[in-house]
Amino acid sequence: MGCLVWLACFPAGCGRETVSLQIKVLINMPPRERQAVALLAVLLCQGAMVLPVVAQPTLKVGAIPDQNPERLNRLYGQLADELSDRLNVKVRYVPVSNYPAAVSAFRTGGLDLVWFGGLTGVQARLQTPGAQVLAQRDIDARFRSVFIANTSSGLQPISSINGLTSLRGKRFSFGSESSTSGRLMPQHFLAKAGVTPSQFSGGRAGFSGSHDATIAVVQSGAYQAGALNEQVWTSALNEGRVNTEKVSVIWRTPEYVDYHWVVRPKLDQRFGKGFTTRLQKAILGLQPTTPRQVTILELFAAKRFIPAEASQYKPIEKVGRELGKIR
Repeated sequence: MGCLVWLACFPAGCGRETVSLQIKVLINMPPRERQAVALLAVLLCQGAMVLPVVAQPTLKVGAIPDQNPERLNRLYGQLADELSDRLNVKVRYVPVSNYPAAVSAFRTGGLDLVWFGGLTGVQARLQTPGAQVLAQRDIDARFRSVFIANTSSGLQPISSINGLTSLRGKRFSFGSESSTSGRLMPQHFLAKAGVTPSQFSGGRAGFSGSHDATIAVVQSGAYQAGALNEQVWTSALNEGRVNTEKVSVIWRTPEYVDYHWVVRPKLDQRFGKGFTTRLQKAILGLQPTTPRQVTILELFAAKRFIPAEASQYKPIEKVGRELGKIR
């Protein structure tokens, strides 16, 4: 048995004379030494057959859950495949349950690259020193929210910010509590008109959880009015997901900056020198030139992505602090 194991572990290029000499040495060994050599040979063979496996790092992509999960899974699944092909690394979409969970996962390293709203992006960067803003959509530099109302509410189109006082006493819903376009900026503009959440019906506003859900609760009449991201409203309208006989826009907010891609620090140490720059170029390079890229841009409701700077989001940080969402 010892001879067979010993022979099995010899390199393929060994000559007959070398093998014969080694067999003679093994046979002439005392029994105990021969057993020890045979055991060592078995261990060496096992070691030779088990090659070290170096795990390839995976880029974990996430996003605030601002729309229904089915739409998000489709969008970020396509994006993960596109980035994987462009960067030659594994890319995986990791869904989260709510806006704070996206910020938390980014801080702890559970997510490497996240599509944040204005507020959550600021929160994430404040909690993760060294995080960088990579890009925004062409529509994010001049973004808006819309206020919508159920047609049976009696609410009429509003021509100026002061007209928001007509929402006092109404059942009103924001989206997520941490949404920039579905809560932060709408509440900011309401405050400018002198309207506080305590003045809504029941002494508080509702929170639907997402922009799609805000459309649904206002359209159903559960709430008489609400505020959401204009891009989601437009997409829902174009796709026939809005019953315009039951719900309509009554006011559009002034422009502000919103969504953006934020990346964790030190990705170059995991994926190689210059990776963060390559990642930014991959995002900025998305163009409607292939079916998959067309789908991605359509789902993002954008024509392209453009560079973005952290300084653009200082006004969002200021409003966040004013409303107690950033401390």
